[in-house]
Amino acid sequence: MNKNRSKLTKAQRLKLIEHFVAGSTARTTAAIVGVNKNTAQIFFHRLREIIARNQNFGLAFTGEVEVDESYFGGRRKGKRGRGAAGKVPVFGLLKRGGRVFAEIIPDAKSQTLIPIIQEKVTPDSIVYTDSLPSYNALDVSEFKHLRINHSKLFAEKGNHINGIENFWNQAKRHMRKFNGVPKKNFRLFLKECEWRFNFPSPKIQLKMLIRWLESEY
Repeated sequence: MNKNRSKLTKAQRLKLIEHFVAGSTARTTAAIVGVNKNTAQIFFHRLREIIARNQNFGLAFTGEVEVDESYFGGRRKGKRGRGAAGKVPVFGLLKRGGRVFAEIIPDAKSQTLIPIIQEKVTPDSIVYTDSLPSYNALDVSEFKHLRINHSKLFAEKGNHINGIENFWNQAKRHMRKFNGVPKKNFRLFLKECEWRFNFPSPKIQLKMLIRWLESEY
C-alpha cells in the first residue's frame, strides 16, 4: 500500500478523488489520469475503506423511520425475490428528511431484523415497513408500527417506504456499472452508496475525501 501511495503525486491523487466522486470506474479513471489500472483500483479501495471508517451513526434514528430489506447481486435462474439464491441480503433504515443506514444481514427473519431496529431507533418513533411477516413483532413493541401492502398499493398518503426504496434503487444503479462486486468487498461498496446518499453534493463529497485522505498522509 505504501508503494502505491508513494507513486502518486498530490495532483494525481486529487484527480483520482475527483473521478471517484464522479462515479467513474477505476479502469476508466486510470486511462484518463494516466496511471496504472491496479494503482487506481488500490486507491479507490482505499477511499472506500476510509469512507466506511468515517461513517458516524452514534445517534439513534428518531421520528418517522422507514425500514426495509433488499437483495443485491447474484444471477441465477429459478428462485427469485426475497431469499433469492446467490444474492446478498441487506437491511436498511431511513429517517425521513435525514440519513440512511444499511448493513449486510444473514437473513430477513424477525430475530435478525427486530434487534437492529431496537438498537437504531428510539422508542415511540413511527416505523414504516412493508407486509413482510418478520415485522409482525413491531405491532406489540415500543414503536408505532405502520405497514404498506405492496400487493395492493405502494403508498397511502404518508404510509409508504418510498425513501428507503429510493436508496436501494440508487445503490443498485451505482453498483451495476462495476459488472459485479466481489462479496468480500461488498460492505465497502454498500457504505460508499450509503455515504453518497447521505451527502449527495459532489462538492461536499470531494471536500470530505480530501480532508480524510490528507489526515492519513
